[in-house]
Amino acid sequence: MKVEYDKYYQTENLFGNPYPELIDFYSRIKVKSKLLDLGCGQGRDSIALAKLGFVVTGIDNSKVGIEQLNEIAKKENLPLLGIVDDIFNYSNFGEFEFILLDSMFHFGKKERVKETEFLNRVIAESKPNTLITICIQKTGKKLEILNSIISNRSDLEIIHQIELIYIYHDEESNHHSETKYEMVSIRKMNK
Repeated sequence: MKVEYDKYYQTENLFGNPYPELIDFYSRIKVKSKLLDLGCGQGRDSIALAKLGFVVTGIDNSKVGIEQLNEIAKKENLPLLGIVDDIFNYSNFGEFEFILLDSMFHFGKKERVKETEFLNRVIAESKPNTLITICIQKTGKKLEILNSIISNRSDLEIIHQIELIYIYHDEESNHHSETKYEMVSIRKMNK
């Protein structure tokens, strides 16, 4: 997959702008502190959130995507650092007040156990009051599985949930698509 995204990311800003609803939600947060963007790609969300004042660390296994993100961060003097790593190997979740997982969960048969275990580990290793935001495609049973994971934990509360529409337009091929997503923000409670 890493090599695949390195190839895709030859097209800069491949996935376009972040969801306006995501940026609006984070812009209303008064105290902006450390945010972890897992699977950040080229920095679609990371760059916008750093511009809002968050100190962002982005993790992705695409060297090309991270190089593009770091180049923009340096050029624009943003509080943003991209690190090339496999998100499933990352473990410093407790260093952050905010964690973002945009389009990282697919919950297909092959990856369902791995992704479920990973999300539970992110939650377990996060400190109390961490706000975790997940954007997930509303196809198949993805949202149902995510909601099941959340409801099976007694240490979470849903803070915000909203439907998003991801609009993709490829200038080169003139391909246009719209896909429904759900943005779910959960807070880890003190136990």
